[in-house]
Amino acid sequence: MNPDYRPSPSLGDGAPEDSAHLLAEMMRIRKFEDAILGLFSKGLVRGSTHLCQGQEAVTVGVASQLRPGDAMVCTYRGHGATIAQGVPLDACFAEILGRSAGLVGGRGGSMHFTDASRGAIGSNGIVGAHLPIAVGAGLSAQYRGTDEVSAAYFGDGATNIGAFHESLNLASIWKLPVVFVLENNQYGEYSPVAATTPVERLSGRAASYGMPGWFVDGNDIVTMRATAAEAVERARAGEGPTLIEADTYRHSGHSRSDPAKYRPADEVEHWFARDPITLLERAMTRDDPSAQQVIDDVGARVDGEIRSALDAALASPEPDPAERFLDVYA
Repeated sequence: MNPDYRPSPSLGDGAPEDSAHLLAEMMRIRKFEDAILGLFSKGLVRGSTHLCQGQEAVTVGVASQLRPGDAMVCTYRGHGATIAQGVPLDACFAEILGRSAGLVGGRGGSMHFTDASRGAIGSNGIVGAHLPIAVGAGLSAQYRGTDEVSAAYFGDGATNIGAFHESLNLASIWKLPVVFVLENNQYGEYSPVAATTPVERLSGRAASYGMPGWFVDGNDIVTMRATAAEAVERARAGEGPTLIEADTYRHSGHSRSDPAKYRPADEVEHWFARDPITLLERAMTRDDPSAQQVIDDVGARVDGEIRSALDAALASPEPDPAERFLDVYA
């Protein structure tokens, strides 16, 4: 069964009124990860990193519809999802640097960003393992009688994992307030989707579980936000879960050790031309050339935020060795 394509009001119709805010949110993620690249090359990053550059519109669009009390889980490529939740940049930097001021005291690193106070209840290094957690958060909200929503970000590779099917099945049976957000960046690690999955549109799998399956342009922030708004509204109203497949593309390889030479040059060129930040900037200046100054101002402001946050993280001390057994089950 084919999923429902959601051609919501898009950047082709012009820039939204809050363009500067949306641009800042996406730039914050992009520039944070630009800084991480520099830190990694200097040997300052503990462990590997998996960057989401090019996918910023997905998480910014969804996060814009969440509110305090809602929950979010994500993958090891979760910097963007966590920052979009409003988690402080300095704590994110400190966690990747293994410093005591990090989100979890420098003990989790890049793949385990968590800040429950802002609804970010955990990124996960195991493919698909966080989807049952999102279902549990949705069940908790339903049991407590709130209108809180749970959002789960995951990649195309996770749709072939058992936890994906079990999670969608259970969420649908119980009509849980969960929004499943599939970031289809065209590759599961090093394999193109077509090499591992027998269906063209992964959101079509939603039909098997009696829930809406929507396919959207994940690089169009306006479309992404409008689609997320509808899915979140359904969840809050007690109408159950939705699966959103957001078509997008990661600019870098799977991880820092992957040069991504397996990707065709014309494919890379096509997707880089559809960079979500570039698309929004074009929409902003299409009918108003003076908007370029707004774009420049936003970029300068975010650059300052990044510098300040990184300086604070670098000033944070290493964790006390005595803390190595904290939060560990005996």
